[in-house]
Amino acid sequence: MHMLARQPWIRSARYDGLLILAPPFLALLLVLALPAPYRSTAQMPLLAWVALVVLIDVAHVYGTLFQTYFDPLRRQQRRTLLWVVPLGCYAAGVAMHSLGSMAFWRALAYLAVFHFIRQQYGFLRLYGRHEALAPGRWLATALIYYATLYPLLFWHLSPGRNFNWFVDGEFVQYNWPLGRQLATAAYAGLIAAYAIREMLIWHRTRVFNLPRNLLMGGTLISWYAGIVWFNGDLAFTLLNVVSHGIPYLALVWNGGVSTTQTPAPTRRGAWAGKYGLAVFLAVVVVFAYLEEGLWDGLVWREHGSAFSWFQALPTVASPLLLMWLVPLLALPQATHYVLDGFIWRKPKGRSQTTR
Repeated sequence: MHMLARQPWIRSARYDGLLILAPPFLALLLVLALPAPYRSTAQMPLLAWVALVVLIDVAHVYGTLFQTYFDPLRRQQRRTLLWVVPLGCYAAGVAMHSLGSMAFWRALAYLAVFHFIRQQYGFLRLYGRHEALAPGRWLATALIYYATLYPLLFWHLSPGRNFNWFVDGEFVQYNWPLGRQLATAAYAGLIAAYAIREMLIWHRTRVFNLPRNLLMGGTLISWYAGIVWFNGDLAFTLLNVVSHGIPYLALVWNGGVSTTQTPAPTRRGAWAGKYGLAVFLAVVVVFAYLEEGLWDGLVWREHGSAFSWFQALPTVASPLLLMWLVPLLALPQATHYVLDGFIWRKPKGRSQTTR
């Protein structure tokens, strides 16, 4: 227990372990328990889609509100940023959609990928925030990036995957077996080098950074299993969404990370009161449901039974109207991706959080 207490937790061993570090491992167990077709086909049951996409993936986007627009102090400190980013994202979205819907979705998909990758690097920085002078620290950075980039390279070099990020055809793909083999060799080599470094550190110092290594293991598992090992939409979504969305919401609820040696909750505002957690979850879920309802009623028409109230809306088919509507409906996501690159930064000279 003393060893656990000395680890660089964001809040505590129990909080971090359950909500930040365990999700990818639990998601893998769920995937392994699925009937075989769900690990290798594009089938996605409606209840699973609602639970994963609406209640976690889309909901986590609105967690950003509690670090920005809903926080009076941060709203005052970043008032220019909080106006410029959504306006800029919408203008860029309309411009991309004017080039064709695929240009828009491709740009949004690559922005989302960048956001997901940077979140893993951000958590690595958090769990390694007291190791700035550790020898070979660059190996951890290299592996956390390649743990996400290798599966994406495999995806780009392996047409025919049974899942997508947003829409079919969003990624540029080319079947190149040799490229996959070279990428795999680099992947195995980097993992081996990192493992050797950790063993050497333990041998010399008897120090083992448990949360950092659990984060690394979870990242390797969720990205490799979700994209390379399995080829099913439900498997990919489970591993991708659970491993990303739940830790993000946990970090937002905690308010970030303490810059001292002792982890401490830093939640702010009235929403951190007696019913704060219930309010927090209710807000992100309601916003997520409303957003997906508008998407389904106005554009997709794919999950009518889940969004019956929105089926009275007219389906928009005009390319001109879609050019203005689609970037507007996607604005919460785009704003989340961009704002997240700023809101977790600390002033120079202080420890950084997730970005």
